Amino acid sequence: MPKKNFWLELKKKKQPILALAPMAGFTDSAFRQICKKFGADVLYSEMASATALYYSDYAKDKSSRQKIKSATLELLHFNRQKEKYYVVQLFGSNPEHFAAAARIITKEIRPDGIDINFGCPVSKVIKQGAGSDLMKNLPRARAVIEAVLNNTNLPVSIKIRAKSGNVDALQFLKTLNDLPLAALMIHGRSVNQGFAGEPDCELIKKTRKYFSGVILANGGINDLPGAQKIMKASQADGLGLARGILGRPWLFQEIKRNKEISLSVADTLKLMFKQAQLQEKIKGSGAIIELRKHLVWYVKSLPGASRLREQLVKVESLSDLKKIIKEYQTTI
Repeated sequence: MPKKNFWLELKKKKQPILALAPMAGFTDSAFRQICKKFGADVLYSEMASATALYYSDYAKDKSSRQKIKSATLELLHFNRQKEKYYVVQLFGSNPEHFAAAARIITKEIRPDGIDINFGCPVSKVIKQGAGSDLMKNLPRARAVIEAVLNNTNLPVSIKIRAKSGNVDALQFLKTLNDLPLAALMIHGRSVNQGFAGEPDCELIKKTRKYFSGVILANGGINDLPGAQKIMKASQADGLGLARGILGRPWLFQEIKRNKEISLSVADTLKLMFKQAQLQEKIKGSGAIIELRKHLVWYVKSLPGASRLREQLVKVESLSDLKKIIKEYQTTI
């Protein structure tokens, strides 16, 4: 039986749908929970490999299967009460792998939805024929989507770029408009643009002609005025916030309330420490090392940020972090 399409439920509220977009190394459970508290409607996992999940079921050696599965599923851990609505994003290029991954995720993770990545421009992903490279291969892209749709009862969404190679978003969507996809997140820049330049809001607006589900605009959303501008120009159903949310998860609340928030230095540091505590609670002692990249984003605009960053990239424990914060507060 198909699971309820939460995307439609959110759209019925007639408010912009705000999503924490998937970011490798950043959108883990601790950060997702922080973003949820600030008003994120939808939370995406970090990118998970469909191929890794496939081999967790099909590797010949049983111990290898368990090792692969444990590592991948640990990446996708989520708190059902505190991370609603949660979407697992998959990357890869083999339809058979996606079919297996969809079955495993549906059975063992039980998220609210599954997303397929067609937009990642990172070279190690592209070399696998995955991410934005898969967007250029229209027959294979369709086969991948069909494989997921046929092996889950969860709503399926896709994330794409404005253009990859010679294939733009409109060409891509034309070949898929008969498939029951629930949502589309479109990064308004081409693969060649990377993260530079203005997103093409006019192109995002035109996708409505070829896509009947929920449409989220993504790319270049770094503050409230930017979010308002992109929402108005793209006429999307909502926004997917990515790099602009790093170190300032309260941007979700700013957009919800249509009002800028000026967080004090003390409150910023308090929030940063709270995320570190949550990270350690979820992943155990030593997990704060993974958080270093988040910490430097939090202090980016604080007085004396350069010196503070030098200390934060070396932090190894909560007590280290507490000491650094305490010493810093005596200097401002």
